[in-house]
Amino acid sequence: MNVKNSNNEEISNTYISLHGESTQIIQNFNKVDTKEIKPTTYNVNKNIYEEDLTIVVDHLINLNLNDLNKGNEDHIRKKHILDYINSHNIILQEIYNWLLNNQYHSNSIYLLGYFNYHGIVTNIDKKKTSNLYQKAAELENVVAQLDLATMYIYGEGAEINYIKAFELSKKLAEKNNPNAMNRLGYCYDHGIGTCINEKKAFELYQKAAELGNSNGINNVGWCCESGFGTNVDKQSAFKLYQKAADLGNANGMNSLGCCYENGVGTEINIKKAYELYQKAANLGNDFAQFNLALMYEYGNEIKKDITKAIYWYKKSAKQGHSYAQKKLTELLENEL
Repeated sequence: MNVKNSNNEEISNTYISLHGESTQIIQNFNKVDTKEIKPTTYNVNKNIYEEDLTIVVDHLINLNLNDLNKGNEDHIRKKHILDYINSHNIILQEIYNWLLNNQYHSNSIYLLGYFNYHGIVTNIDKKKTSNLYQKAAELENVVAQLDLATMYIYGEGAEINYIKAFELSKKLAEKNNPNAMNRLGYCYDHGIGTCINEKKAFELYQKAAELGNSNGINNVGWCCESGFGTNVDKQSAFKLYQKAADLGNANGMNSLGCCYENGVGTEINIKKAYELYQKAANLGNDFAQFNLALMYEYGNEIKKDITKAIYWYKKSAKQGHSYAQKKLTELLENEL
């Protein structure tokens, strides 16, 4: 994360550029004892056979793995899964019931956890998700291992465990998994489960990028912009951000917007910066939401609109963005 202030008193020209995964600390939940899921009585559409649903589940896992390796964000992963289920005329309740009764394979175990994580059919239960991911990970399920590593970093449903996050990421990175390479680079970048090593972080980001991971591409751009583990090259940074943005990566869109707002590797173009922030903000990127709120608060070559500034600060603050939380408090106090 880069924070650049125009002066010591205000941050009207501040921009945040996200590299790697968000460093916000998410509330840490306590672990619960792992319990076996008891089979329940269910009715599956008689036109859908057991082997058909097994194939569907396997395909959904492959779809999810492909999204992870491309660097696609959670909302895209979820959309792809729901779209596939809907396109095959499968009722969500039916596949959920089938999963409950078929906890014998790692893919079924993982997918039930995924449903619990996103509140698909059932209520959101990240503790249960963590337990199911751990079971699937022990059975060498790659998708479960990737998602579990993320949980260990942020404490979402599982206790924060940087050592396990590092070990899982390292294990999968050694198998040339692009998502794991990017996360392992993030571990070396931030000292998660290991010592900070700029050179290793850059090399791993670069490997992930070469395999098409859009987060890795964005991260290599950040390294080039800041001289992290490599030489400063702002033109290359701009091109890499553009590439990540073109792949639909919201972090890349935000980073590219920062370049246009501040003239990093390109000419200043506030209109393009605004458009990119808005696009990434609508995709749920908390950094872009913060940057967009700043533009509305200060009227930086767009019409000043405190109401819209508050709206986007709230969106960003809700995701744990500390600067957005601070700005939101200040604006709300001024409004009162």
